[in-house]
Amino acid sequence: MKIVLFTHPVFVGSQSMPRYAKMLADGMQQKGYEVLIWKPEPFFHKLPFSPIKKWLGYIDQYFVFPLKVKSKLRRCSDDTIFVFADQALGPWVPLVKRKPHVIHCHDFLALNSALGKIPENPTRETGKIYQNFIRRGFSKGKHFISISKKTQEDLHELHEGDITSSAVCYNGLNREFKVLDAHSARNSLDNLLNIDLSAGYILHVGGNQFYKNRKGVIEIYDAWRASSDVVLPLLLVGAQPADQLKEVYEKSEYKKDIHFVIGLEDQYINAAYSGATCLLFPSLDEGFGWPIAEAMACGCPVITTNRAPMTEILGFADFFLIERRPFEWVLVEEWSTESARQITRIIHLSEAERQECVATGLEAIKKFDTELFLNQLEEEYQLVLKLERF
Repeated sequence: MKIVLFTHPVFVGSQSMPRYAKMLADGMQQKGYEVLIWKPEPFFHKLPFSPIKKWLGYIDQYFVFPLKVKSKLRRCSDDTIFVFADQALGPWVPLVKRKPHVIHCHDFLALNSALGKIPENPTRETGKIYQNFIRRGFSKGKHFISISKKTQEDLHELHEGDITSSAVCYNGLNREFKVLDAHSARNSLDNLLNIDLSAGYILHVGGNQFYKNRKGVIEIYDAWRASSDVVLPLLLVGAQPADQLKEVYEKSEYKKDIHFVIGLEDQYINAAYSGATCLLFPSLDEGFGWPIAEAMACGCPVITTNRAPMTEILGFADFFLIERRPFEWVLVEEWSTESARQITRIIHLSEAERQECVATGLEAIKKFDTELFLNQLEEEYQLVLKLERF
């Protein structure tokens, strides 16, 4: 079996997808398979026309690259399987729809937004056209692997053709996480950030994507501080805050205890989870929800939203669930007040109860093993190749 892996071009600026594609490529190469990576290269995108650079990139992706693919296909052997690292690469699927192929699906948030299903993320007309373009493309595919059951359910609802095979293969943690001594972890971060973390802290890990609900993190934190005698700082680890988040921060009565931690190196991420009192992760939606699994691997209790795929990742470790943040602003205060009660619950856990949370979380994450993930992918690829060749 030879594998041709379609990936996003470097110039689109994605960070998570290149890491995922590299994990696929490295894993299959380690198993002894030849892996070729096909992706658009910048040509028109390199031209000095900044106002239309995105559109020039589309020319590279959807006009130039397909011509190159058609030429390369003539040199591919019959034992080649064509793997798409992301369903957003759907416009290229018709190029190989009659050949063995597999499409990896991560989340359908952009498409559901374009269809008006997510009011927090309205989509412009051009975005709706683009998402429909992607949908028509991946709907030509027949074989799919989803990273969660929730993503699989969305795929089956949104796919406009016939699906021959559809599997769920949970991601493996892409780096090592383990339970560290909380006191030592806090000391290391304290020294790095010059923040007193000795008593613990509330942690959030995530970017500025609308569904991460970082403003909801601050709203819950504010509600908790207003009703609690305990003072713990809030660390938001991730990207520079967007303007909307800055506004929420500036209005907070407790902003002196709210800290944005930008560009935290990997070596400190494990310590951040291990030293945290809890991870506060009130996402509106996810394709998977990496921080949930990472936190559990580090012995950190998780507060998250009571809906899939967050509950799916938690498994039977769903101790501290909250409702999804309401879209209607008049209901947000009630939501944040009710959600804040979960922070109080965690703070008042006995040592035995906290250790039970840790043990249950460690058991739940066993399904997120990289070797298991790669073995499942290998089986699915071989199955598809067999189905399509015979």
